[in-house]
Amino acid sequence: MIFSPGAWLAALCGLGAILLWLGYRKAGRWLVSLGAAGFAVVVLLPVDQWLLSPLENRFPTPPPGQHYDGILVLGGALESGMTADRGIPSLNAAAERLTAFVMLAREHPEARLVFTGGPMPDRPDGPPEAEGVSVLLAQLGVAPGRVVFESLSRTTWENAVLSHALVQPKPGEHWLMVTSADHMPRAIGTFRRLGWDLEAYPVGYKSFLHPNDRAARGFGERLDLLDLAVHEWIGLAYYRLRDRSVSLFPAPHPLP
Repeated sequence: MIFSPGAWLAALCGLGAILLWLGYRKAGRWLVSLGAAGFAVVVLLPVDQWLLSPLENRFPTPPPGQHYDGILVLGGALESGMTADRGIPSLNAAAERLTAFVMLAREHPEARLVFTGGPMPDRPDGPPEAEGVSVLLAQLGVAPGRVVFESLSRTTWENAVLSHALVQPKPGEHWLMVTSADHMPRAIGTFRRLGWDLEAYPVGYKSFLHPNDRAARGFGERLDLLDLAVHEWIGLAYYRLRDRSVSLFPAPHPLP
């Protein structure tokens, strides 16, 4: 919430309204005007797309027909609250992480399969995400014994550290990573920091190639996407400052 643009704009409008009621008209008008202007920018300009596109376009989808020694998917696709309340796996907006994982598992029977995802942020005392995902993957036809589950990680850094310790990839192995396109640069940089250089398989795109397509989105969705993009850019900077990533904005390796 501290870094949420939507929360800041709403706070400006709310604080300005309070000041107006208390008689501080000039300060109140300025704050309300700033908040309203910010909301207008979100409505009129594709700010969310400007911030998301560089993240999502950083890594291309790999060409078909390659051999993979392993396929790893990052958690974050399970709606923890609904899953706990209803007792069945419920997916959120990152569902393509798992649907792509199932598709790739069928296309690459030679590959080892790994899921990494532990306690979920809104239910830290509940069961790990890996538990619900194991049920869902079995329902989708993935043999339970084929998938290795890492169930302790809570962050991208812990995804990398704990998965690397669990899998112990050998030099020369070709591994594929599945996660959301906007999250891919930070994820790749984090795993590279541990010496594990996976190939990217980005999914769940949210930025349009044609700006006019954005008009179909409502104001609330645009604010959510803006918050998501800001979260990832701040995450990239934070991980670099903490030496958890190999660079500020990791990129694909140049073609030989």
